[in-house]
Parts: sequence; structure tokens; C-alpha cells
Amino acid sequence: MGRVVFIGAGPGAADLITVRGASRLAAADVVLYDALTDPALRAHAPRAEWIDVGKRGFCHSTHQAEIDALLVETARRHAVVVRLKGGDPSVFGRLEEELAALAQAGIECEIVPGVTAALAAAAAAQRPLTRRARGRSIALSTAMTRERRLEAGRSADTQVYYMAGRQLAELGARLLAAGWTQDTPVLVVSRAGWPDEAQSSHAVATLAEAAARHAGRPTVVVVGAGASPLALAAPTLPHEQDQAGTPKGEA
Repeated sequence: MGRVVFIGAGPGAADLITVRGASRLAAADVVLYDALTDPALRAHAPRAEWIDVGKRGFCHSTHQAEIDALLVETARRHAVVVRLKGGDPSVFGRLEEELAALAQAGIECEIVPGVTAALAAAAAAQRPLTRRARGRSIALSTAMTRERRLEAGRSADTQVYYMAGRQLAELGARLLAAGWTQDTPVLVVSRAGWPDEAQSSHAVATLAEAAARHAGRPTVVVVGAGASPLALAAPTLPHEQDQAGTPKGEA
């Protein structure tokens, strides 16, 4: 009986994997990998057997029951099985189902966290997801329900939506219905963490305009405080300081 290591591959390019993740990947006998993981990661485990179990919205995908069964079956035949997931395994990665299947089979597991797409999107645009005083909470949401219904709400100062790229116009309408104002800032980033990532800034009322630029690409939508452009303070000029060196108006 072997063990299964869940590894977060990060949101894009291969070098966004963690050092621990790369080390565990190098020890793999078998790698079950997601659709959005960088093929360059194969260089870390060239002797391993690589099995595609990817899922993509509105496309052909491997059924979750098949993945669960394959994890159990390969772990019974190999010492180290890696389940390589895009982003972080615990963020919209169906980790719970796979852990439960392995626990029922008595198979040991380890989880190596990774960088999730929301963090990569914020880094790409240089817009911190938290802001002092006005951005004290973040909610990570999937826009699509299990029944493929689009949902939106307002439960934090910054709301991040995964898997909404094909329905940006409808998402904007639902954000308005949920109580966000028309001028609330929105940041849209597709292919976050990849060399060809794209980003655009909008308001809730104009979110539909992002559809053409991000069509067909994995997309993250940031709404609220964390989507605001940086407010750059004007530098204090020397003549505006008093003799003690204190800027005028701050004494």
C-alpha cells in the first residue's frame, strides 16, 4: 500500500510550484494531473507515469468517481502517487471527495499547499486583496453551482469569483442585484500566473465589456476593495515641511 500526495501546482507557470511541492513531485511513481497544470512540471518527475484526469468547464472532463477510483487503484500498486492540482488543492479542487475515497480505503495522504489563482491575479495587477481600514475581509467564491447556475453575492469587502469567464455580462447583472453599486471596481484577470496573462479594469456596470478580451480563458474576477487601483499619495515637497521636519498639517 502506497501513499498519495496532493500537490498544489500553483496558478500557472511551472516555477510557481512551491519548493516542497517540487520535491514531493520528484519522488512520484505516478502523477494524476489536472488540465491547467503546466506541462513543464514533467521535468520534475521524468520517470513517473503521467495520467491526465483534467476537468474543464463546459468541456469533456474526467468524472470525479473515475478519479477517486484511480487514486485508490494506483496507490495500491505504487509507493508514491501524486495528485497534481492547479492552484491550491483545497480551493475549488474537489479535495474533499478524493480525501474521503482514500480514507475509506485506508490510504495515507499528505497535502502540499499551492498558490491559488486569486493571489496570482492580485499579484499580476499589483492590487492587494486586503486594504487597511476598507478591505478587511475576502471571500473566495465559485460563480457556478453544481447545476451550472451562476450565482453572485456580497459577503466580504473583496469578493473573488472563480469560473465565471464565460458569463461576465450575467455576473455583472447578478452583482448589481446582490447590492454592489454600479461604480464598484472590478478587476478581471485571465490566465493568471502564465506569460500570456491578461488583465482589465471595469466597474460592475461595465463588466460585460471584459467578455471579448478574456473569452475562452480561465478567468478570475475580483470585486470591491481589492479591485481598486492604488491611491498614490502625493510626495511631500521640502518647502512643505517646517523646521522640525514635520510635514505641514501633521503636527
